[in-house]
Amino acid sequence: MKRDLEGPASANGDYKRSRQDDDQPTHHKSDAATKEEPTDPAASATADSADEDDQPVVPAYGGGRAATRRGKDCPYLDTVSRQNLDFDFEKCCSVSLSPVNVYACLVCGKYFQGRGPNTHAFTHSLESNHHMFMKLETGKVYCLPDGYEVIDRSLDVIRFVLNPTFAPEEVSKLDVDVKWARALDGTEYMPGLVGVNNMKNNDYVNVAIQLLARVLPIRDYFLVPRNYQGCRSMLVQRFGELVRKIWNPRNFKGQVSPHEFMQAVMTASAKRFTIEKQSDPVEFWSWFVNTLHSDLTGGKRKKPSIISKCFQGELEITTEAGTGKGKAAGSREDVVERVPFLMLGLDLPPAPLYKDAMEKNIIPQVPIFDLLRKFDGAKLHDDIKAGRRRYRLTKLPQYLTLHMKRFTKNNFFVEKNPTIVNFPVKNLELRDIIPVPTGRSGAPLPSKYDLTGNLVHDGKAGEGAYRVHVHRKVEDTWYEVQDLRVVEILPQMVALSETYMQVYELKKQ
Repeated sequence: MKRDLEGPASANGDYKRSRQDDDQPTHHKSDAATKEEPTDPAASATADSADEDDQPVVPAYGGGRAATRRGKDCPYLDTVSRQNLDFDFEKCCSVSLSPVNVYACLVCGKYFQGRGPNTHAFTHSLESNHHMFMKLETGKVYCLPDGYEVIDRSLDVIRFVLNPTFAPEEVSKLDVDVKWARALDGTEYMPGLVGVNNMKNNDYVNVAIQLLARVLPIRDYFLVPRNYQGCRSMLVQRFGELVRKIWNPRNFKGQVSPHEFMQAVMTASAKRFTIEKQSDPVEFWSWFVNTLHSDLTGGKRKKPSIISKCFQGELEITTEAGTGKGKAAGSREDVVERVPFLMLGLDLPPAPLYKDAMEKNIIPQVPIFDLLRKFDGAKLHDDIKAGRRRYRLTKLPQYLTLHMKRFTKNNFFVEKNPTIVNFPVKNLELRDIIPVPTGRSGAPLPSKYDLTGNLVHDGKAGEGAYRVHVHRKVEDTWYEVQDLRVVEILPQMVALSETYMQVYELKKQ
């Protein structure tokens, strides 16, 4: 297969300088002297002290008064080491742990605060003989201890890795051209399908990220930051950064680390989901998509968002009169409700209790068509609390998310159902299984789905690991991803796994 390689050296030089934002040397005490104000005053002792520490230094070279220098005039430009740079981690000073006025040393990759005298970056420059520093907030590069700004096109590549940006025309071509990129170590990787680092026990988050990255409207939405720049949610902002890094065609390495994203997840979930503790990816998915929808709509649940446009469908629930403990318990007529959903749960048949003639446990198989008949509007489901219910789909979502209920919890332990679900990778026609909604004229609406992602659990209940099968649309090829491991897989192997959750895309007919 012919591959178009796109490496870091192909970055364009579209970085524009703003003279109003440039830090000028303070030769005279004047109110017009430019000062960099801290983004978070609470993170430093006082705002005044942070400003004072971050002031440019009067150049020490003989009589020079230039605030900037071109790359050819800077003797330290060739000391920049891209192999040591990693912008995936929390942007805090490695000495003071402050997130205010943080600079990255472009030689060793460490983060330090400030660049004026008596700051950690200034001290590091003198002690380690490292002179090139980039301000992480603006992308400007300075030479310390001299204090002048360095302007050079080669630094645009580093700025792009720090903050990848995509033009609308670039986003529209992601699913048209087959492109591979080359990392600094010479390895090739696929933009949009890279390994995600498992820092300890966050593989349940990694598989959910890989599935969401295959949902094209969500990917296109978060690749353009102006779509959600008015949202103050740190979870939304960090997820957008992670999506852009996953699809970055000029990355220095063929993998990403979700460190900053996990920090936002732990804060937003009140440490319900952490790096140290293994959790259920279906529970995380449900919490995450609902939280994203709430943050994007400002807490207005009924307001549409990119999440609801992709995943939300509608379900009609009919509860027989006199059953359950809800509204139908005291009603003389059946209670009919229409509720929105983002994910549908499918009930697996009970696993056999006995062994077969070969003294081995039987692993049953069930077609997904049998499981989907739960929503045919005729099959009764009896529950003590909910009552006797029937379910019928009244609106199909653009992306159908299915959850196979493999784990059941009793008073003693959690048990896993090993039943294999047989499903088609392409052309899952719901009309052949259950009644589907029709248009106003009675004409049938599209109801055929293609699989885009398949989440698998390996191991026993309460332990084991998660991996995911994803479909790369531009190649029409399936890949298996488990943390940093990305390998090609046959479509036939996808259907033989113990699937736990699936995402289907509605085909336009």
